[in-house]
Amino acid sequence: MMRMNLTRRIWLSFLSLLVLVGLSMIIIYPISIQGTLTEETYRIIEQQQRQLVNPFSEQFSPPDPDEALIEPSSRAVGHIFVADQVGAPRVLEEIPEELVEAYQEMFAQAFEQESETGRYEFTYQDSTVFYVVTRIDASEDDEVDEAYYISFMWDAYRDSMVNQLWENLVYLMLITSALSLLPVLWLTRYLRKPLRLLGNHFEQIAKRNWKDSFHWEGDEDFQKLSDQFELMRQNLIRYDDAQKTFMQHASHELKTPITVVKTYAQSVKDGVLPKNTVEESMDVILQESDRMDKRVKDMLYFTKLGNLKKETINLEALSFGALAYELEERYRLQRDDLNFIVEGAAIRFQGDPEHIQILLENLIENALRYAKSTIWIRAEQTDHDVTLIVENDGKAIAEDDMRTMFEPFRKGNKGQFGLGLAIVRQITELHRGRHGVFNINGRVSFQMTLPRRT
Repeated sequence: MMRMNLTRRIWLSFLSLLVLVGLSMIIIYPISIQGTLTEETYRIIEQQQRQLVNPFSEQFSPPDPDEALIEPSSRAVGHIFVADQVGAPRVLEEIPEELVEAYQEMFAQAFEQESETGRYEFTYQDSTVFYVVTRIDASEDDEVDEAYYISFMWDAYRDSMVNQLWENLVYLMLITSALSLLPVLWLTRYLRKPLRLLGNHFEQIAKRNWKDSFHWEGDEDFQKLSDQFELMRQNLIRYDDAQKTFMQHASHELKTPITVVKTYAQSVKDGVLPKNTVEESMDVILQESDRMDKRVKDMLYFTKLGNLKKETINLEALSFGALAYELEERYRLQRDDLNFIVEGAAIRFQGDPEHIQILLENLIENALRYAKSTIWIRAEQTDHDVTLIVENDGKAIAEDDMRTMFEPFRKGNKGQFGLGLAIVRQITELHRGRHGVFNINGRVSFQMTLPRRT
């Protein structure tokens, strides 16, 4: 497919429109205007014929023979009176020899006519003759069976009108085409400037240079386009900043355990035991390796969630009780001084089993670090939603911290990696849900509301 820039497309559209209009005029206009002028020709003939006097009345005077000798180039209306009397037709006018054939054609049509009046046409010597035949009351003349007025007109009038209209139309098309160039030139100039500026900004963004803002004032559509471009630019800046921040935090989170492992390994190699025994020193290396392994897995999982779409999660029917009791049993071993209370075990909902389990795990692990005596794992439901809630009786969260604690790498005073709650937020949003944290009746309550879909 041939590629064209905007200017060429505008000109091509303009020329195509002109060609389309021209073809329409060439095809439709002649048919329409010719039919209209033919009707007008018959109307003129009939109008003049009605002014004629009945030839059988005393006021009748025969038409001037010259009226019957109308040249094909004439625009006048000619009249002939013909009577079908006993023996042979009678014509009041003298018929010139060169027009006998034409008049005989009209006479024959008149005598065959059954109606009071009729419209006819025929071609004679490359010209068209339009004529109207009207039956006349011949009761006053015993010798006449039927009588007719034949009024005719050559096509010179119609053709001259068509030619004149065509000439006017050509002039009109030329003037219209010339005047149409002005809005086309204006439109080309009007569209080129903002699109060129927008293209330059896109080129800068392709080079990762998104510092310059772009805003167009004037046309509402271009202004909306510039606002959308500016929103995209700001999102790219935020994404770039978040990516840099992620890399900085990831490097920082991995630096500490790597440093510990490296230091302990070098010390053991040099024969200096950081701990009392080799086993204790190796335990520290293993613990730091496990921490590093968990951090890497969390970062990979966080990145994976960012690339998922809502349509790709695997929705299944889940039992809240089955998930909650399994996690309660697992985490009770970590802090046997805490009470775990499960509520709403009978509630069922739809969700991705892997993601929902990780969501509850991160919420419970967060609660383990702050709870004093009790952790509540419960679910509440409405007709359309189910809310998964994990609460602890630890210290209330400050209002400023509530607004940022679901952001990546936002750690509390006892936090570890700063990705747990960020992962919870992403899982909730993947399920088209809402996340929140509240201080309620001496408890810190993390609430994730998901659609039930059942």
